[in-house]
Amino acid sequence: MSLPPEKASELKQIIHQQLLKMDVHGRIREVLAETIREELAPEHQQLSTEDLIKALRQRGIIDDVMKELKFVTDVNEKERTSAPKPSTHFVDREPPVLKKTNIDPTRRYLYLQVLGGKAFLEHLQEPEPLPGQICSTFTLCLHFRNQRFRSKPVPCACEPDFQDGFLLEIHKDSLGDGSKMVDATTMLSICDPVHMVLIKTDTFGETTLVASYFLEWRSVLAAENGITNVAVELLGVGTESKVSVGVLNIRLEMYPQLNKTLSSEITSTQFTLERQKTAEKERLFLVYAKQWWREYLQIRPTHNTRLVKIFAQDENGVNRPVCSYVRPLRAGRLLDTPRQAARFVSVLGHERAAVIGGGGGKQEQWCTLLAFLCRSKGDCEDHANLLCSLLLGFGLEAFVCVGTKAKGVPHTWVMTCGSDGTITFWESLTGHRYIHRPINPDDPPLVEQPKPLYPYRTIGCIFNHQKFFGNCQPSDAVEVCVFDLHNESKWKPMSEEAIKSVCPPGAMSSVPPFPPLCASTIDAAVTSNEIEVQLRILVSEHRKDLGLSTVWDDQLSYLLSPALAAYELERTTGVSAGNEEFQDAVRRAVPDGHTFKGFPIHFVHRNARRAFATCLRSPFCEEIICCRGDQVRLAVRVRVFTYPESACAVWIMFACKYRSVL
Repeated sequence: MSLPPEKASELKQIIHQQLLKMDVHGRIREVLAETIREELAPEHQQLSTEDLIKALRQRGIIDDVMKELKFVTDVNEKERTSAPKPSTHFVDREPPVLKKTNIDPTRRYLYLQVLGGKAFLEHLQEPEPLPGQICSTFTLCLHFRNQRFRSKPVPCACEPDFQDGFLLEIHKDSLGDGSKMVDATTMLSICDPVHMVLIKTDTFGETTLVASYFLEWRSVLAAENGITNVAVELLGVGTESKVSVGVLNIRLEMYPQLNKTLSSEITSTQFTLERQKTAEKERLFLVYAKQWWREYLQIRPTHNTRLVKIFAQDENGVNRPVCSYVRPLRAGRLLDTPRQAARFVSVLGHERAAVIGGGGGKQEQWCTLLAFLCRSKGDCEDHANLLCSLLLGFGLEAFVCVGTKAKGVPHTWVMTCGSDGTITFWESLTGHRYIHRPINPDDPPLVEQPKPLYPYRTIGCIFNHQKFFGNCQPSDAVEVCVFDLHNESKWKPMSEEAIKSVCPPGAMSSVPPFPPLCASTIDAAVTSNEIEVQLRILVSEHRKDLGLSTVWDDQLSYLLSPALAAYELERTTGVSAGNEEFQDAVRRAVPDGHTFKGFPIHFVHRNARRAFATCLRSPFCEEIICCRGDQVRLAVRVRVFTYPESACAVWIMFACKYRSVL
């Protein structure tokens, strides 16, 4: 391979410096003198170059030089498919690994940098974390036009050290000519904000939603050089939605630079027009909703007590129409069936919104989808909205139901209407499905009526992204409810046009777009092994405290795997399989005269210590862990099943076998 003249001279200079550093010239002179004395003197022959190189090689000088000269090579071993190219630089240490990002030069990008935070006063007294010490962390999650990003976790502090950059692609084929660079005027019409969600993770791995903010990025279109710096004040969530939690310093930059920037008057006028248009649409919908509600109350005065929910507050305390919390969501290759989608939603954590003070009141907070997914937990409304969206994405006619459970506790769940009229209830917190067969109150007493298996008592309204129905049947009890949605004497509908005006895909809406689901980053096998090792240590320590020795049976532990796989399959599909093989294997593994006991349990977190504490509260499990007897052998098997958004179902099975002594 020929080198350019400047590279060749640079290479010669580097080699010359290295040779001087090692004093190679002096060593060659010594070898030459020694060789002449030993070989040339007797015979007076001329020394050739080959003779000299042979002498240098015998004394190891050439090897020393080659060891000192290290070539810079590609760090990624997987990419070494072709012959490596000789490098033009030599270094004495390993180079840093650099991540490469593919950038399409025909597309326009927004480079968003987070350059630290300040005034996070809740963490004013937070001590500096020691090296290696586990501490609470902040993580910033972003969503923009179907792209999602997550910052590196930084320790919680009054001035958290965020130093991250995100490259957001603005240009999309849907904007017209895919081969044409989008200009500033076209970008001004893109009203999608950058949704930023700040999550706090404590030392136990528990996540808390700190702030949710919609960044208006188009101010950069009027900035000189296409660069602008913004100080973003983050407000709290729920009851603290008017309280500042901190400030983020953000730098926005356009790539490639704009040939022509807009004036600030044009951008501010555009923003004002959009706000006015959105506010007018929301005002008209509110007027319509009030009229609809008056008509609904005139049907029957008792309707005033029914749970008919038209608006709900999001995490920022903003009232939004409930229909805007649902829309068809396709999971790509991450989920294959509606039942698998129900299983995924059920393994996301359930947590009620925090209430300040007592009284047992329920703080209402319907989270935006990004906030729900980023903290991986939420209330029943969040679960029902996500499940309904996924079922709509799978092509089903799905609705969110608002009603009550036993003791009048408000609850939401999902309903699907089959093309044959079959009504199926889906419990989003558990993944259970129930077929609804209404009781006819006019039937004679001797006619056998179906016994409802579902936990729901009353239903006030149902909705999805296009429709809203208020229940106007004489009774709002679910067991006697008839879901004939075309009969306006049973279900009072809202105008679909009115709903479309304030819910996407209607133009210019204050409702945030839905983010795509992300694949799991959890390695199921590695995580299963880690939890299993931790549980073995915890069991051994617990038995040691009781004065008991612990002997593990690895083969018996392995035999528990099929049972755990069957349990998860049953939760997902409703079909039980493989139990016969498991029972046969256990019978073969347990000798005559011995007793086998097993205890399976299910979690949606990966904290081994917390899981062990829960297991000990079960008398059946404690009996196995604290088993006393002759030839006691213990077994434990953990199986982690991963789902999108790094949600997971963790199955643990403790077992023991021992010799029965009568």
